[in-house]
Amino acid sequence: MINHLMKYQVFIIVLCCWMLSPTTVLSQQTDEGASIRLPDHVMPVLGCWFWRGGEFDDNGYKDFIDKTTIHSPYDVLVQSTRAFEKEVTDDEVYNQLKQAAEYARQKGIKMTVDLDIRLARRAFQAKYPDELQEMLILHEVPFSVNDHVETVVYSQDLIDHYTGNTTNYIPLSGSPLRVYSYNRSANGIDPNSLSDITGNCIVLSASKDSIRLRIPANHISNQTYACAMVSFTHLAADVFAPHFISFQREIIHRYADLPVDGISKDEWGFPPCFKSTINEFWYSKHHAKAYAKRTGGRDLLKDCLLMYLGIEGQEKERVMAINHFRQMSLLRNGAIENDFYRTAKEVFGPDALVLVHPTWYPYPDFREYKKNGLDWWIATRDWAQTDELTPFAVRTSLAKKWGSPVWYNMYYADNLADYERSVWTHALAGGRINYHPVYPNRGIYEDRDLELLKGDLMRAESRVRLLNYISKTPLDCPVAVIFGHTCTMNWAGPAYDDVGMELVDSLWQLGFPADLIPSSEIQHNQLDIDEDGWIRYGQQKYAAVVLYHPEFEEPPTAEFFSRAADGPTQMFRIGNWTQDFNGQDFDGNGSLPGSMMALDDIPSLMPELLETLKNQGIVPQTPATVFRESNFPSSSSPPASGFCRLIDGTVIQVAGTKNVSGDMIQSTKEVDGHPVTFDAIGVAAVRLNKEGALEALAAGGLKSFKAGNFEIQLDDRMDIAIWLNENGKYEGVIQGWEGEVPSQLLELTMDWSRLALPVPYQD
Repeated sequence: MINHLMKYQVFIIVLCCWMLSPTTVLSQQTDEGASIRLPDHVMPVLGCWFWRGGEFDDNGYKDFIDKTTIHSPYDVLVQSTRAFEKEVTDDEVYNQLKQAAEYARQKGIKMTVDLDIRLARRAFQAKYPDELQEMLILHEVPFSVNDHVETVVYSQDLIDHYTGNTTNYIPLSGSPLRVYSYNRSANGIDPNSLSDITGNCIVLSASKDSIRLRIPANHISNQTYACAMVSFTHLAADVFAPHFISFQREIIHRYADLPVDGISKDEWGFPPCFKSTINEFWYSKHHAKAYAKRTGGRDLLKDCLLMYLGIEGQEKERVMAINHFRQMSLLRNGAIENDFYRTAKEVFGPDALVLVHPTWYPYPDFREYKKNGLDWWIATRDWAQTDELTPFAVRTSLAKKWGSPVWYNMYYADNLADYERSVWTHALAGGRINYHPVYPNRGIYEDRDLELLKGDLMRAESRVRLLNYISKTPLDCPVAVIFGHTCTMNWAGPAYDDVGMELVDSLWQLGFPADLIPSSEIQHNQLDIDEDGWIRYGQQKYAAVVLYHPEFEEPPTAEFFSRAADGPTQMFRIGNWTQDFNGQDFDGNGSLPGSMMALDDIPSLMPELLETLKNQGIVPQTPATVFRESNFPSSSSPPASGFCRLIDGTVIQVAGTKNVSGDMIQSTKEVDGHPVTFDAIGVAAVRLNKEGALEALAAGGLKSFKAGNFEIQLDDRMDIAIWLNENGKYEGVIQGWEGEVPSQLLELTMDWSRLALPVPYQD
């Protein structure tokens, strides 16, 4: 009797403890005290914070943090200094950033700081004046038989967003390096006529702005052209500087005691240059030394003339020189990015965030080749990150590379309507916006940093962020377009500046998202063939893969596809492979497996590709539309309403075409053969197991949901997400709800947490 009584008392005590547990108590209370921030284990909402000067006033950082805390769902503020004459090596900057980080942490906001070396260019110049970046310009002039020729070469004043803190990437000095004379035709320079006449030329003036030369009359030879090679030193650290990496590390270690959650570097590479001319080369004596070591002693200056104009009989050498020059840029810039990443983890811990995007001009073309060798896929990040109008095929590809459940795109526009559309288009491709402030190209905002916090944009983002609780894998893209990385960067090759975007866009517009992947990922062992023979990139297995213009590829490319020859991934090829990386003859076509179908062009490929997808039972997702903004190249973008599918089978519906905060979704769709019904607003996502039972759902303004025996009927609409946790039990979150948790939800689980909504900002 006593034992039974004791057991009963223990039962009562346990029951009372359970009823008073934090989860249960929280489920019954109002929204007062609920956090606006997502928990640490959920992918965060990102927002940019650019310091333009006022933040350096006493407590000047507090106002933005205070307003962000109340009026935004941002979990992480991505800081960058854009204030004139402020460098991250200055004590003032360090002290102010430290105070801001401490204040943000008090407010429950995470913060990263921008510690890029471009924010310390004056400091680097002072310490290493002989390690600055140069631009080599080749300037051709007609060579006179009777009279001397005077010619002038001008420097360039280069600028990007990182130049606001000090000054532009201004030229600091100019130097004449070499002058050649020659005859040439459409086939290039006649090698028998090529002469170095540097010693005969007179430097009339040399400054940071220009170099003026006098080239003597050609009284003896019959040469008809001369090419002056001059170099201008710019206010930028030389990418190949011996002390570059160590100086970068010093900056990061300087900030080791700041209570920040990570650091950032964006748009890394050589200084910005938008021109497509091939008579300009990033150069330095350190670069030339590295080139000579790589190529067995070749002279970079002389090879720049070869790369520019070509020399008859040296066509293969020209191909080789361009390939090595471009790959050096790719590997060196990638090494700088990756050392930044490693140092961040060493200094701030393994969980430190390393932000933001490696993309600069947001399109994989000649501008990016020149800046960084198109190193987007080797610049290590924990999450996939891009910016502006980077093609969606790149965003999804990077998500596979880094195993990122969602990708982030730092987006800006000059009006709110573009943000209001993009929050939904991003979500429909498995991505999120990293909110860059309004950029006032047209119309001036008094406080553009806060403009995004007005209206219903943040309400839309708050609905989209519900997906973060259940999104565990990226967008399902059944096709990969693997472009020849070397070929697209070689202006002497057959497919210069062509990565296959026409093909990629065509697939997206048919509802078949495709990943765009450089062939260099094969050499870097990032593409894989699984035990069942599927070609994979991260978690993504491909029904079809297109090898696009493989000219100049290396043997590992052929070996990779040969290993996949008997697998279920259907392989196609566009473009011939007749030369290797060094320009030597190579039967690349014959080295590829016979099961790889060769097509002449995209129109010939598309019917074969679509038939493959049909045979594998792959159904289209919502088709993309052609989209163009500003002066950027057009590419395909999902609409603001539609549905998509993630790799793990999660089906996401979004609707934001008419209303900023979301349109009505009243739908019945089949998910893996099982009918699913939603009545929701803005967002409706579901994942079922093989038997059709619910694994996860997320919905804005949910009124009702039904999948098999699982059903929710609510009296009032609610933002909710619910999922099976690691213990196989349902767990959920409700957003913006101020009353008690409805009994209908408590019947599903007692384990509910709350998420508060930001209050729209008003001036």
